[in-house]
Amino acid sequence: MDARHARHARHWDRLADRYDEVSAGVERRLLAASRPWVAGRAHGRVLEVGVGTGANLPFYPPGVELVCLERSAPMLVQARRRAAALGLPVTFVLGDAGALPAGTGSMDTVVSTFTLCCVPDLGVALAEMVRVLRPGGSLLLADHVASDRWWVRAPQALVDAVTVPLAGEHLGRRPAARLAALGLEVVEARRTMLGVIERVHARQPG
Repeated sequence: MDARHARHARHWDRLADRYDEVSAGVERRLLAASRPWVAGRAHGRVLEVGVGTGANLPFYPPGVELVCLERSAPMLVQARRRAAALGLPVTFVLGDAGALPAGTGSMDTVVSTFTLCCVPDLGVALAEMVRVLRPGGSLLLADHVASDRWWVRAPQALVDAVTVPLAGEHLGRRPAARLAALGLEVVEARRTMLGVIERVHARQPG
């Protein structure tokens, strides 16, 4: 990890204890509706990449075998507490989206919500998610992305000028645009909130 990425990681580590409190307004207005949409479609053996404090945990269907990965140890502490409060059996793993600790074709579902905006290399992270999916498996994403309205993209670029150096957080990415090149079929995609929030269900052929 280079110095810049290490600085970004420390930012999220320091925020972990109060992340839910600090982000409550944004969560309620922008993010919350996407969590049941994504987690509710998961099935079988599920890998969540970037579990954060565990905001998706209440929305997974009964019976899934859930493995949750997070690069921030303090965030994992919060997620473990949430899982315990919910009585959910979850395997938590400290790791990086760019090198997933799972075998090729070992997962029925890969989930990532509001995480790909912050990974150091979006292409590498997406390729890893595709690698671990079994044939016919589902990739379920939600993120804040570059809007499809030019007059929204302009202020997003201004925000990026602050958030990218501070925390490695990008508003101008759009992971869904890369999925076809990775061989995935997009089953369903929706944009909300002036095109800023995008939800995607894609499938590995087979």
